Amino acid sequence: MRSRPPFLAALLLSAVAVLPAAHAQDQSTAWPVRPIKIVIGFAPGGSTDTPMRVLAESASKLLKQPVIIENKPGAGGTLPAVAMQSAPNDGYTLGIASLGVYRLPYTTDLKWDPAKDLTYVIGLTGYAFGVVVPSSSPIKTWADYLAAAKAKPGQLTYGTPGVATTNHLTMEQISRMAGIQLNHIPYKGTGETMQALLGQQIDSAGETSAWAPHVKDGKMRLLVTWGAKRMASFPDVPTLREVGIPLSQTSHWGLIAPKGTDPAVVTRLHNVFKQAMEQPEFKKALARYDMEPEYRSSKDFHQFAVDTMKQEKEILDALGLSRK
Repeated sequence: MRSRPPFLAALLLSAVAVLPAAHAQDQSTAWPVRPIKIVIGFAPGGSTDTPMRVLAESASKLLKQPVIIENKPGAGGTLPAVAMQSAPNDGYTLGIASLGVYRLPYTTDLKWDPAKDLTYVIGLTGYAFGVVVPSSSPIKTWADYLAAAKAKPGQLTYGTPGVATTNHLTMEQISRMAGIQLNHIPYKGTGETMQALLGQQIDSAGETSAWAPHVKDGKMRLLVTWGAKRMASFPDVPTLREVGIPLSQTSHWGLIAPKGTDPAVVTRLHNVFKQAMEQPEFKKALARYDMEPEYRSSKDFHQFAVDTMKQEKEILDALGLSRK
């Protein structure tokens, strides 16, 4: 039997060695080869689900694969992040991370770290918040609100969708920065809070833009908004920073994947969803809820998570709401 020349044997060995790397590269280039699922922590309809469905449709066209929305409501919108802990890290199961995720280590017996055990793909947007009073209230401006709170410390009430929600914690931050004491009245949801305010059972509310139609109808008065800039729908209403409160809050949210997802896949997802964000359909869907795109790169979104976790711990500790 004739033996192969040494140079031929070496050539064959090098070719075999290259095959796994070439196969991996082909897999990355070919991704995705099947539908992608995005888990949303809220019910169908509303300010998270509706824009995400529009975004998913645009992403589907770019990826040439269906992008399917799966609603998993409950636990303050944190269930998608929980689901990422057991999902395969192949890029086919994604989720939405909102602000509630970053306070989980301090309010629950969590076995994983939101900053370390999730892959941050892209920051997408945030909600519109503001402080409102009934239109019949003698409080006409934010200055009036502060004066009323200082005149009767601890008596001016405000409603939110619950204890340790973004609404509650932000209102407490505002009160501390303004040097006032308020009386928190928690409800089971935004709908209940709005009804309580309309019924004048509370003096004010720190809420998402569910108040917008009531403000436009003249039933509520918007005193201040929480974003970095004034809302397009209410250009005459100042932001917190404009009234001397060095704070902005939109409860920024975006796309996450399981820990260990291939960086090449993360980059592909980031680029596709960034392109989808720039489509007019997405901006129009956000505008329905007085929201705007808030882009953050994968790196910046992760840093946002790290920074927010520190801030959440500080305010929860100060309020005595951290898990012992």
